[in-house]
Amino acid sequence: QFFEVPFDSNMNRTKNRPLVRGQISPLLAVCFAASCGVPGIALLTLGVNPLTGALGAFNIFLYTCCYTPMKRMSIANTWVGAVVGAIPPVMGWTAATGSLDAGALLLGGILYSWQFPHFNALSWGLREDYSRGGYCMMSVTHPGLCRRVALRHCLALIGLSTVAPVLDITTWTFPIISLPINLYISYLGFRFYRDADRSSSRKLFFCSLWHLPMLLLVMFTCKKSFLEKENKGDLLGGNHGRAMEIRLP
Repeated sequence: QFFEVPFDSNMNRTKNRPLVRGQISPLLAVCFAASCGVPGIALLTLGVNPLTGALGAFNIFLYTCCYTPMKRMSIANTWVGAVVGAIPPVMGWTAATGSLDAGALLLGGILYSWQFPHFNALSWGLREDYSRGGYCMMSVTHPGLCRRVALRHCLALIGLSTVAPVLDITTWTFPIISLPINLYISYLGFRFYRDADRSSSRKLFFCSLWHLPMLLLVMFTCKKSFLEKENKGDLLGGNHGRAMEIRLP
């Protein structure tokens, strides 16, 4: 917000932010951000693990130095912003496991794809506002692409949910139970793509608000337990050992 005060003052959505209204000084805002960011990264690094701390530091850099200036330069800012939004749940995974494995990448992928129907639908109703603020958003400069990308990533959520049991992260009940809500958001994504009006964009946006927590709740409910994975590993290890015994004289 420190970098965007002159532009936020032109938008109805952001003109009442504290920095824009002068309720806090720019210096105080920067000091507050630093007083949260630096100890936060240190706490993640020393109190959790270095990988999680590094991801946190990278995300602050990505948001501040890449995404924020790109918002006035290129529609690619939306893809960069989706990465920024996907990293925090990945950090939660690395905090719990200490590794950036397939589960972390899948969770990040779900959050990444979810953000396109969520934000593209939101930005559709704010096109005039973004245009006044001078922000380069898909909904303003490439409306057709905005609708296609939203639909594409609605469908991607079905594919990502199906990949979860293949990667041994959830049971096969996850893609089955999650299919109705994934099909519903895909249907609304298609309506948004076809009609491109305020009604279809609002329906898709409000659906995205409950879709994500419900999808993650189902994913959590259907997750493979540690004991299941351990038993599977022992079974595979035992089979490998027996095969070696057969080969050895």
